[in-house]
Amino acid sequence: MTPKQFLDFMRKNKSETMDLKFVDMLGTWQHCSFPIDVLDEETFTEGLGFDGSSIRGWQGIHMSDMMAVPDPATAVLDPFFAKPTVSVIANIVDPVTREDYTRDPRFVARKAEAYLKSTGLADTAYYGPEPEFFIFDEVRFEQSQNTAMYKIDSVEGAWNSARFEEPNLGYKPSFKGGYFPVSPTDTFQDLRGEMVEEMRKVGILVEAHHHEVATAGQSEIDMRFAPLVKMADQLMWYKYICKNVAKRHGKTVTFMPKPIFEDNGSGMHTHFSLWKGGKPLFPGKGYAGLSDLALHAIGGILKHAPAILAFAAPTTNSYRRLVPGFEAPVNLCMSARNRSASCRIPMYSASPKAKRVEFRCPDPSCNPYLTFSAILMAAIDGIKNKIDPGEPLDRDIYEMTPEELAGTRKTPGSLQEAVAALEADHEFLHAGDVFTADLVEAWVSWKRGKEIDPIRLRPVPYEFHLYYDS
Repeated sequence: MTPKQFLDFMRKNKSETMDLKFVDMLGTWQHCSFPIDVLDEETFTEGLGFDGSSIRGWQGIHMSDMMAVPDPATAVLDPFFAKPTVSVIANIVDPVTREDYTRDPRFVARKAEAYLKSTGLADTAYYGPEPEFFIFDEVRFEQSQNTAMYKIDSVEGAWNSARFEEPNLGYKPSFKGGYFPVSPTDTFQDLRGEMVEEMRKVGILVEAHHHEVATAGQSEIDMRFAPLVKMADQLMWYKYICKNVAKRHGKTVTFMPKPIFEDNGSGMHTHFSLWKGGKPLFPGKGYAGLSDLALHAIGGILKHAPAILAFAAPTTNSYRRLVPGFEAPVNLCMSARNRSASCRIPMYSASPKAKRVEFRCPDPSCNPYLTFSAILMAAIDGIKNKIDPGEPLDRDIYEMTPEELAGTRKTPGSLQEAVAALEADHEFLHAGDVFTADLVEAWVSWKRGKEIDPIRLRPVPYEFHLYYDS
């Protein structure tokens, strides 16, 4: 869509307003709305100004002016405004140099796609993430010098089986018992269906939706695979739509990876493959029907996984999910079909086009532009250096003894460990100037100063249970 076509699209849909969205460093959409009167074709080259110092992890106050340049190809009607409003995603540039901003995650993703093509190894990286999320009725939390608490509730919560509900009909998914139940146990079929309907309106192709394993409304909506930047854009829409459809119905959605104690967390198993000239490069005659290129890509992902997780599992809460001994994929190995491996090769279809690797460690709290780019850069490094992924682990990992698993590397045990891994292993990200040094440094600084240290310094409620009478 050209700038002229964009403006014609606004007039055709009787839209008097453009809503401009861009993603901050941590993966949250920001927005500002502009009347059509102030827009012209030059807007799509000049951009629109904003205060970069007020965006997390970006500019200092002394260099705060930034420009957001709308990408007209991303234009859609926003489904959540009272009046017709055309939404567009922007790229960020410096107003003086007119260069793309190195800490703009969408710029990183665009560079990753360009770098892949420049290598000649492939021309397209496809992603198919499976974000999981919870639908709650209420959430309350507080943190101060003398108080720390949170409380969530859901009509589906197993803990509400005895609640007085006038009447309580008893259809509550049990802990770890929420996978694929029909109604009336699954109470969110229609709500998820409405989310899917809104996703389709903005051009997202949805393959399926269902209740997930946990109690209290855990859900999943699966999108058809798409190229890197397009899928990252779609995942931003996905989260925006899920949250706003829930709000329409007096519900709240969270993509926090581990909001419920002693039940499954929310992951984002990410399917990944490389193509060239319209043909898939992952099918072959090796293990699980994979090509040498695919096996080397897996080798790169497994080698660099601890550093990748600084982006792909980017919160302290992520490591409440990635815990040994439970269902989370903490063992850095590959396997066909085995969902307890961090890199699984799905075997649903014999079609070469379906051959892919599923990296199971990421969670939906991540910034998709940075996460998908880091996975791609690790895969390219693996292919270029012919990194061996190691022997597959096709046994039930959770039935193996510690001695049998001693030779298998593990995911980081905390965000602090993942950030340290990124500090020690980030050269592969710098190839093609995809991840600049200042972005990696800003990420590490933010995670340590704004998340790891504040969590480390605060007592948590359970410590009172353990230690108050010590």
